[in-house]
Amino acid sequence: MGKKRKRENRSIHPRNKYSGNPPDFNKLASLYPSFRSYVFYSNNGKPNINWKDFNATRELTRVLLLHDHQITWWIPDGQLCPTVPNRSNYIHWIEDLLSSDIIPNSNGDKNSIKGLDIGTGANCIYPLLGASLLGWSFVGTDVTDVALEWADRNVKNNPQISELIEIRKVDYEKQMIDQDPNDDESYTDISRNTEQTCDENKSYHGAPILVGVVKPSETFDFCMCNPPFFESMEESGLNPNTSCGGTPAEMVCPGGEQAFISRMIQDSAQLKQCFRWYTSMVGKKSSLKSLTSKLREVGVSVVKTTEFVQGQTCRWGIAWSFVPPTKKIISSHVASMNVLTFMLEGIQRQFSAFHVLQSVESFFTASGAACKSNAASFHVDVCSNDTQFRVTVFEQIPGTLLVRGSLKPGENVVPGLLSSIFLQLEDALRKEFCLEKVSTHISN
Repeated sequence: MGKKRKRENRSIHPRNKYSGNPPDFNKLASLYPSFRSYVFYSNNGKPNINWKDFNATRELTRVLLLHDHQITWWIPDGQLCPTVPNRSNYIHWIEDLLSSDIIPNSNGDKNSIKGLDIGTGANCIYPLLGASLLGWSFVGTDVTDVALEWADRNVKNNPQISELIEIRKVDYEKQMIDQDPNDDESYTDISRNTEQTCDENKSYHGAPILVGVVKPSETFDFCMCNPPFFESMEESGLNPNTSCGGTPAEMVCPGGEQAFISRMIQDSAQLKQCFRWYTSMVGKKSSLKSLTSKLREVGVSVVKTTEFVQGQTCRWGIAWSFVPPTKKIISSHVASMNVLTFMLEGIQRQFSAFHVLQSVESFFTASGAACKSNAASFHVDVCSNDTQFRVTVFEQIPGTLLVRGSLKPGENVVPGLLSSIFLQLEDALRKEFCLEKVSTHISN
């Protein structure tokens, strides 16, 4: 358990419709006049939209779903607006999990896949994409009337897939009355343990997630979730460069994403093999270590993680199962030191990833290294003492950046040298850009 696991790292999923084929704003603007009004052209003639304009991002999502997926879609003002390529990555990763031979398919029908989307939201994006792309059936759950109304409307407006999707209301008040956690000793033990280990001793108490939502004798191939990442709406608004909306119910819970996913883990320990795979998106890489420890404590058989990279946004996925694996999972004995990462949390509002990238270049230039930066892909190539490596800056969630350093293929470095350099870089960037909250250093 003390050994590091080999993680699966990838950018955009190769089966994603937008892999090597990003949305063509020129073409979309010519076909959809409603989108054309949001498109502007930079000095080099490249089309773009104002990512700080909620109406622009919503219209982009609408036309992408219509043009590329034949899905009719809309959400009211203020609701969370999803990015289609990023959400497609998650769907295809689950497809990989289901098709792998790690966990057996007990229902025997590979063509009949059923998933549960926790907190489907007004946008209902995962059921709509999963049903449209792969013919999967879904149960989408939520607690607010607005989310349930619009999710149901989005399903009914697409009759070609509407029979595959059920929208289910989670009755928060009834569940709190009916459910007595003391009836299950293991549930009580897990809850107590989670409260003790959750960050700053915070635990999440809210609407049911899985227990009480899944019906008796009901089974699923998987569940998926885009959890509330933040502890407050103030925290969720740290990045002034994008506007994707989002209500407090979608964005915030006490204890943030770690507490919410910990509740999922508690529930999964009760339901166990009701799902082949339990999965969730994760906003911060630093959350993975704590969540993986919790999963080992409740006796899961398999844990898998992945990285979702779309443009300059970086997210993580975590999956686990209680089904006995069909083959042994081999852990990595030695962590590769060719890649190092650290996170900068609490980036001050006036700074963006571009400012951090400029400071990365200045840091290495000041030490005599030769640097070549690429602002479009947010990386700096560094040549120092005949060693070449690349530093890339990714946005994770508003106010949080992931900085990654990777040696060029075939390059060797004195053991510990790259790590030492990155510790100095992290310290310099944290002092320049971050609030007093300490950043987390992670090595792969």
